[in-house]
Amino acid sequence: MSEKTETTGASYAAAGVDIEAGDRAVELMKEWVKKTKRPEVLGGLGGFAGLFDASALKRYERPLLASATDGVGTKVDIARQLGVYDTIGHDLVGMVVDDLVVCGAEPLFMTDYICVGKVHPDRVAAIVKGIAEGCVLAGCALVGGETAEHPGLLGPDDFDVAGAGTGVVEYDRLLGADRIREGDAVIAMASSGLHSNGYSLVRHVVFDRAGWALDREVPEFGRTLGEELLVPTKIYSLDCLALTRTAEVHAFSHITGGGLANNLARVVPDHLHATVDRSTWTPGAVFDVVGRAGKVERLELEKTLNMGVGMIAVVPQESVDVALATLADRGVESWVAGEILARGDHREGAGLTGDYAK
Repeated sequence: MSEKTETTGASYAAAGVDIEAGDRAVELMKEWVKKTKRPEVLGGLGGFAGLFDASALKRYERPLLASATDGVGTKVDIARQLGVYDTIGHDLVGMVVDDLVVCGAEPLFMTDYICVGKVHPDRVAAIVKGIAEGCVLAGCALVGGETAEHPGLLGPDDFDVAGAGTGVVEYDRLLGADRIREGDAVIAMASSGLHSNGYSLVRHVVFDRAGWALDREVPEFGRTLGEELLVPTKIYSLDCLALTRTAEVHAFSHITGGGLANNLARVVPDHLHATVDRSTWTPGAVFDVVGRAGKVERLELEKTLNMGVGMIAVVPQESVDVALATLADRGVESWVAGEILARGDHREGAGLTGDYAK
């Protein structure tokens, strides 16, 4: 039995990890990270930890720190196949900061984690560029991150991203179920498309069931399938914070995996019920196309995808006009989609009624 004999010593590079490529990626991403800097951030990239000056919180009477973490799921596979890396970061930021703002928290800073099979400096920098641009849209700083190379576990073109964010909210301005009252209005904010949820179903439908390619022109979209699937997640954090300054807001709900009803139910108190009328909006074409291409039942679509609603605000009736005007001024499509009722015989915290508008 022969044994393979190595003539040179083992090295990290021989094992598949390129430290120099990682260093080049850091240099390329620095200019984008600088664009996210807030005055409370100390130092720059290169340290072992990001620093945020907590003395800025002295203006709060009782500051509550909020924390959230997320990824973008299998949407990264669409980015990989298309070789487009500078939008997926928007999705990551949106998934994190819009969870923070649900309780009324202002996003302060984020960190990211990028895992790759092989470091391609330009690709990593493009991912970070998207994250930085998302942070600018969210008003938060990108204070640090980690790029990890996992040869042997991931293919050379494979990657995944995750992030964590921290925000702050004054204790007596904390939003949630305890503020919601019977008669409150449910205001829906339009999504930009699929956002970053349900892509395992979507990919199964368009690739496995329909056999479509990403460069397929889809008339309903007015662009290719790939372009539609990579539309970035809308980031609502600054819009929601603006809303809390101009109108009385009782709760927000970020519509992600699980769909509108399940996510809205998370912020509705046990003794109340939210009803949302489907006839108040028309979901974007992508939802209809996925449903028809995969013969997906409506309830399955609704419990998986956002169906055109990315964020919900629950406000008292007297705040409706101001809330809609504020969102319109900020370019956010919004409408009254439902109301909060006494629970009665309802067994769920939120439900959908009627048929979608045509």
